Amino acid sequence: IERAPGSPLDAVCEMAARVARYDLSVLVLGESGTGKELLGRAIHYGSPRAEGPFVLENCAAIPDTLLESELFGHKRGAFTGAFEDHIGLFQRAHGGTVFLDEIGETSPAFQVKLLRVLQGGELRPVGSPRPIPVDVRVIAATHRNLEDEVRAGRFREDLYYRLTGITLNMPPLRERVGDIPPLARRLLREVGAELGRPGVVWADDAMGVLMGYPWPGNIRELRNEIARALALHDGETLPPGAFSARVLQGRTGGGGDLLSAVPQTGTLSERLDV
Repeated sequence: IERAPGSPLDAVCEMAARVARYDLSVLVLGESGTGKELLGRAIHYGSPRAEGPFVLENCAAIPDTLLESELFGHKRGAFTGAFEDHIGLFQRAHGGTVFLDEIGETSPAFQVKLLRVLQGGELRPVGSPRPIPVDVRVIAATHRNLEDEVRAGRFREDLYYRLTGITLNMPPLRERVGDIPPLARRLLREVGAELGRPGVVWADDAMGVLMGYPWPGNIRELRNEIARALALHDGETLPPGAFSARVLQGRTGGGGDLLSAVPQTGTLSERLDV
């Protein structure tokens, strides 16, 4: 995981490396875009299960009525539209790791079924009369405070304690400003290659602008900002003028110097914040 020396992530990564060796469930907490999935992958590939599959599911992206079928599978004819057997993600992850992103978005009814799988080591596909044994490690992640969700009755206490074998907290990017330069350099290489713009580098004064913005969307927002800058700015060097107005405003702490920072010449697409 890209970070600067002395980063707040050092302690998190050290703990993750220790935890990876043991077959414990892990709960990763942190705001959206902080790299929770990346940490989950690092744990998997540092574990004895590294040769097994790493299967990811975003629980918030699937309606709760379909989540059980997606994770546990179903038999043909189990419900309208089930025209053939479907192998769920837990079976596909046998011998490996299941990463359940946004676990806090699931319903209590689904949580009961997930708890049964975690406790018993077996699942029952929708419409099947027989359980199927599965051997998976579960890493769950959420941007929510699950303790608050438990107190509010929206998340089952027994499942919470089953998932929190180890809890890791990913700090937001605004709390690890020193990590922005190495992250920005790596992302510029990656996004530049994806967009057919390899070799583009940062201007000397660009990094200070990036470090002065709070990045509420964290690494995901930083990546999108870099993609936007590459798409709208020609040349082999990205200057501060390539950034969107909100990032430039983050540098000044207000709108007073914004107009002087935004280019006043060039084509309409170069001048507009899109």
